[in-house]
Amino acid sequence: MPTKIHPALIGFTALVFIFLVGPLVIVLGSALSDTTYLTFPPQGLSLRWFENIFAIDAFRRTILTSLQVAVISTFVALLIGIPASYAMSRYRIQLPGWLSTLFVLPVLVPELVLGFSLLKNLAFQFNAPIFLSLIIGHTILILPYVIRVISASLASFDFSIEEAAISLGSPPLKTFFTVLLPNVRSGVIAAFILAFITSVNDVSISIFLTGPGISTLPIQLLAHMEQFFDPTVASVSVLLMVLTVAVMAIVERTLGLTFLAK
Repeated sequence: MPTKIHPALIGFTALVFIFLVGPLVIVLGSALSDTTYLTFPPQGLSLRWFENIFAIDAFRRTILTSLQVAVISTFVALLIGIPASYAMSRYRIQLPGWLSTLFVLPVLVPELVLGFSLLKNLAFQFNAPIFLSLIIGHTILILPYVIRVISASLASFDFSIEEAAISLGSPPLKTFFTVLLPNVRSGVIAAFILAFITSVNDVSISIFLTGPGISTLPIQLLAHMEQFFDPTVASVSVLLMVLTVAVMAIVERTLGLTFLAK
């Protein structure tokens, strides 16, 4: 016999769904409003505020900068995080226990404190360029997420497979790329998605490291809100949501989300 679902459980599920989806509906409705100020429900429908994003030169530049910083810092974090995760999982007995805690420190330190420290050292002490400072700051921010996700994937990997491949004559480096990485690529892809989205949406680090002529999209959005209160703000938020969904859709098309669940 089919199990009956209690009405209270259905009602609770509906409330959770409304709680999660409701703000997204409000932001989307505000972005489509035809008024010159933020309002919900929208007073007429229009796409003029989405066009306004690309009509403003500052938004065009910061969108490109945010994507460049996110892609570069994510790849740098992966280049550091994959070997680090491998070493801590493969040689966890030989390595000191505090090493794994060291990589979590950027998460434990408040982002405002971390951002101010990066500003003091990168910008003032070393006089690093703004774009390079952003890449370094974002890499430090997202590196703990990369290491944690990939380490979780490596926790279920049987390293005896790697040893068997080496014993059969496969060089260690070739074994790493042909045996180990294919078995943990779901964790690598998940780490890439999490790191990329975190970088694109970061405010606390970027607000300290941006400067004249170079800024990121979230910081430009804050600057726009100081002077205007039009639906462009909501339109940019919808654009960021679409970017997140697009990244997930690309993964679904190339590998399939069911693959990532393995």
